[in-house]
Amino acid sequence: MKFYGKAEAAAQQIVEAFKTGNLPKALAPVFIRRQDGVPCRKWSWNNQLLCVLNGTHDARGFRQWQEASRWVKKGSHAFDILVPLMKSITVTDAVTGKEQTLSVLIGFKTAPVFAVESTEGKELPKTDEAVTAWLDSLPLIEVARAWGLKVDAFDGAKGSPLGKYQRNTAIALGVKNLSTWAHELIHAADDRLGNLKERGQHWRSETVAELGGAVLLEALGLAHESDRGGCFDYVRAYASEAGISPTQACMDVLKRTCDAVNLLLNESFNLQTALSHPEQQALVPSR
Repeated sequence: MKFYGKAEAAAQQIVEAFKTGNLPKALAPVFIRRQDGVPCRKWSWNNQLLCVLNGTHDARGFRQWQEASRWVKKGSHAFDILVPLMKSITVTDAVTGKEQTLSVLIGFKTAPVFAVESTEGKELPKTDEAVTAWLDSLPLIEVARAWGLKVDAFDGAKGSPLGKYQRNTAIALGVKNLSTWAHELIHAADDRLGNLKERGQHWRSETVAELGGAVLLEALGLAHESDRGGCFDYVRAYASEAGISPTQACMDVLKRTCDAVNLLLNESFNLQTALSHPEQQALVPSR
């Protein structure tokens, strides 16, 4: 409970700002654009997200790997991506009367792909080192990795998810905004505490993640990155669906939120202590 008071104080300040309306404008999303020439960078954001959530930054079909002089290891398992099904149709322009051929989406099919980790053969070019360095610099990244979470990035785009937490598996980021990273990390902490029981994007779990992300960053001294304005807009949207005010939504999950923040801060402290004093192994339990 070493950091509980710090988390609670930051949470109360943010909730008070919600009440008064003294909030900055929400920060604009800074989309990630990986520069490593991997074929899946040209896939839809949804398929790129599937790659990250399956624990890889590079996935290709069986023949694509052969073309890269790599081969799928015996016994490896594929995962499916979505491939659009297009159909050409001829339509008549209502004004000119001319016919034109259009390509329309009629559905999707699945296609199996294999992660680079499931292949062997010719060495591939290095991945985008700038993105890798940025991921390594994320605050509390060591906690996520200690929990066995794969953290990677996909090319974000307007209308796509900014980030995603896959339970006990991975965190995928489509933007460089630290508020999104903190949001997904709070989901992971909330899950680790056994409190993430809602299905889908429920107002309770989403309020915990968004408020908790802002609290976490402010507790770390990153007030600007906490994006109070964006936090309020996000919570307000979910609270409106539930028929309650943003302030009420935050108050209803305040303890749960602070518990998640507290867990992350304590885990980070414990990991740092273990590194600086390896002889001290009596760490605070994670659960």
